[in-house]
Amino acid sequence: MNSETKLRKAEIDDRDIIWGMIRQSIERRKQDGSTQWQNGYPNIGTVESDIAKGFGYVLTVDGEIAVYAALILNDEPAYSQIEGAWLSDGEFVVVHRVAVEGKFAGQGMVKKLFDHIEDFTRSHGIQSIKVDTNYDNIAMLKILESKGYSYCGEVLLADGMRKAYEKIII
Repeated sequence: MNSETKLRKAEIDDRDIIWGMIRQSIERRKQDGSTQWQNGYPNIGTVESDIAKGFGYVLTVDGEIAVYAALILNDEPAYSQIEGAWLSDGEFVVVHRVAVEGKFAGQGMVKKLFDHIEDFTRSHGIQSIKVDTNYDNIAMLKILESKGYSYCGEVLLADGMRKAYEKIII
């Protein structure tokens, strides 16, 4: 039987589940030797802020939360200064803080998440998706490549330089 995946806004009741997923992701990055997310960010306050601002989204599988992401429209100050060049200067969705629930890890859930984000972007008439990741987050780099994102250059975020990617949706 095929599982049903849905993207929905996160609610405050989801906070502890999401925070648990982010903690798992922080630990996985550490195990992988990555420097990303190793300095106290993101934290539970980040999750609460995402939910309060309407940025928090969850991908559910048959109603169970599998992946978390913050989707932010047109607003990432760090992206105004890029060493390189974006593909477009229209409206965009920024994808931040992607975290997978451990039991769903390795099942292609982040690829499914990006499919849903592309549908979301298209349905809102938004031109592109922009995303950044650490140079040593190999899993995410592979996913972005497989989903047809273009490497645009580097951006400076609070905890260091990030590889920046964009995909034109409409």
